[in-house]
Amino acid sequence: MINDAFSYGLIVLGIVFWFWGTLPLLGHRSVLFKLHSLSVADTLGSMSIVLGLLLKIPSEWPLLVLALICLAIWNTVLGYVLAYCSSTGGEDA
Repeated sequence: MINDAFSYGLIVLGIVFWFWGTLPLLGHRSVLFKLHSLSVADTLGSMSIVLGLLLKIPSEWPLLVLALICLAIWNTVLGYVLAYCSSTGGEDA
């Protein structure tokens, strides 16, 4: 019972992070700030949802742990690529 409540709580928290990440897109800040806010909130939200699913269906743990690892690696590498591209000003390296 408590496990189900915690699982649903993590899933709802993930959805809240997803919507919270879209709020900076409406502001007047730089594009890089908007991308950073969106990617961090999206990563945290997606990881929270996958953790909630892990508690809900523990029999699928290998696949869900792989999803967590892929989310962490993909979003970290994408952040570094975006930062590198913005620091070079679009010039070829």
